[in-house]
Amino acid sequence: MPVRPPGSGLDRSLRIAIGSFAVSVAVLSIKYVAYLITGSIALYSDALESIINVVTASAVIVAVKIAANPPDAEHPYGHHKAEYLSAVVVGIMIVAAAVAIMKEAYGGFLSPKPIESAGAGLSVSLIATAFNLGWSLFLIRQGRNHKSASLVADGKHLMADVATSVGVIVGVGLVVVTGIVELDAAIAALVALHVLWSGWGVIRESTSGLLDESAPAEEVAAIKEAITRNASGAIEAHGLRTRHAGKALFVEFNLVVPTEMSTGNAHEICDRIEAGIRDRFEGAITTIHVEPAHEAKPASAVVS
Repeated sequence: MPVRPPGSGLDRSLRIAIGSFAVSVAVLSIKYVAYLITGSIALYSDALESIINVVTASAVIVAVKIAANPPDAEHPYGHHKAEYLSAVVVGIMIVAAAVAIMKEAYGGFLSPKPIESAGAGLSVSLIATAFNLGWSLFLIRQGRNHKSASLVADGKHLMADVATSVGVIVGVGLVVVTGIVELDAAIAALVALHVLWSGWGVIRESTSGLLDESAPAEEVAAIKEAITRNASGAIEAHGLRTRHAGKALFVEFNLVVPTEMSTGNAHEICDRIEAGIRDRFEGAITTIHVEPAHEAKPASAVVS
C-alpha cells in the first residue's frame, strides 16, 4: 500500500541548486582575476578547479529537476535516484579536477615562474574562498535537512575547493616569504591529493544509495517503534526492508494477522501503521504485505 511523498521540498532544493550555479560562476570569475594579477600557477590551478564547480552545479540543477518528476509508467518508484547519479558525476568531476591540478603543478615544477603582485592576488583569492566556505556549509546543511544527495555532494565539492584555495594561498604566501618558487607547485600538488580523496568519498557515498543500502540503524529502530505502536490487532511483522532514494524513504514488510480477520480490519491496521511511519518520516513510502496466521515467523519477527 504505497504512499506517495509530498514534493514541497523540491522547489527549495531547485532554488538552492540554481543559487549554487550563480555562486560558482562568481567565484570562478574572482579566482581568475587573482591569477591574472599574479601569474601564479597555483592560483591558476585554483581557478581551474572552480570551472568544475560550474559544471557540477549545472548537473545538480538537472538532477533535482528530474527527481521532482512524479512516478510514471516507466518509473513507478519515482525519479529520486537521479540525485545519486548526479552525485556520482560530481565525484568524478572532483577527481578530474585533482588530475588537472596535478598536471599544472607538474608543469610548475618543470618551469617555475615568479609571482607578481602577490598581496593583491591573495586578497582577491581570500574573498573568493570566504564566499565558497559560507556557501558550501549552507549547501551541506540544506542538503541533509532535505535529504538531497546531490546538494550534499555539491557542498562537499565546494568544501574541497575551499581546501584547495587555502592550500594555494599558503603556497603563494610561502613563495613570497622564502623566495622558493617551486613551493608554488608543491603546495598545489599536495592539495590535488586532498581533492582526489574528497572526490572518492563523494563517489563512495553516492554508490551506496544506488545499491539500495538500508536506512541507518536509528531510522530502522524508529520504524520498528512506529509499527509496534500502531499494529494492535496484528500478530507480528517480519521481513522488514528499508532503503533511501534521494529524499524518499521506502519501507516494506510482511504483516501477519489472524486468519479470520476481515480485509477491512486488516486494511485499517495497515493505514494506522503507514500514518505512524509518516508521522516520524515525512513522505515515507510504505508497502505492507498482509499474511494469514500460518505464515507467522516468530524467529525472524521484527515486531510481535
